[in-house]
Amino acid sequence: MDFTETAVTRRSVHEYADEPIDDDTLETIFELATLAPSGYNLQPWEFLALRETDSKATLAEIAYGQAHVESADTAVVVLGNTDPMAHAEAVFDDWLAKSYIPDEGVRTALLENVEAMAAMPEAERRIWATRSTALAAMTLLYAAWERGVASCPMEGFDPDALVETFEIPDGYEPVMIITLGYPADNAADIENERKARRPVDSIVHYETFTPAEKTSLETPTLSD
Repeated sequence: MDFTETAVTRRSVHEYADEPIDDDTLETIFELATLAPSGYNLQPWEFLALRETDSKATLAEIAYGQAHVESADTAVVVLGNTDPMAHAEAVFDDWLAKSYIPDEGVRTALLENVEAMAAMPEAERRIWATRSTALAAMTLLYAAWERGVASCPMEGFDPDALVETFEIPDGYEPVMIITLGYPADNAADIENERKARRPVDSIVHYETFTPAEKTSLETPTLSD
């Protein structure tokens, strides 16, 4: 499956089969998610994967009773680490070892830049963590679907309850929940005609920006 087919056919799925995702497949999906880009390659993402019936039921309550949290094979809580320094030294050690930077002096300067980021107000660090972590989450969605594993990204949950219930330490931003599982036969999310999208000419602005006016939606016709 090439990327165009993956992007065109991926849907947010709410109906899952009972077939489990094998451990190797799930590990590969997460490994591919680690290849997502991030500022300074600081990789602030963490994934809490819930596969046990009880833990998924608990998460479903936090997600306002959304049933597919429980019916999915795996429910993933996507977290962003709001401390830019968390992995900075290891990242820049790697840069130096692979000659992305020329010497220890540049490494030191980079660490100072990231230390300045770490001193930003909490609200700014939460935004920073969410931006990069969302890229990893989207990569996970595509990596899953390339292997036939359906998904659904979710923003409908109580973040405070999630942090308290699952004892998430301070400094982590709950970005989203993602459900993962093989789609049920004739899952409506996949079988129905794709939901319409805003056309390209209403979202892309070359050279100058003018807010888009209300526009008619279109069913995408792109194919491989």
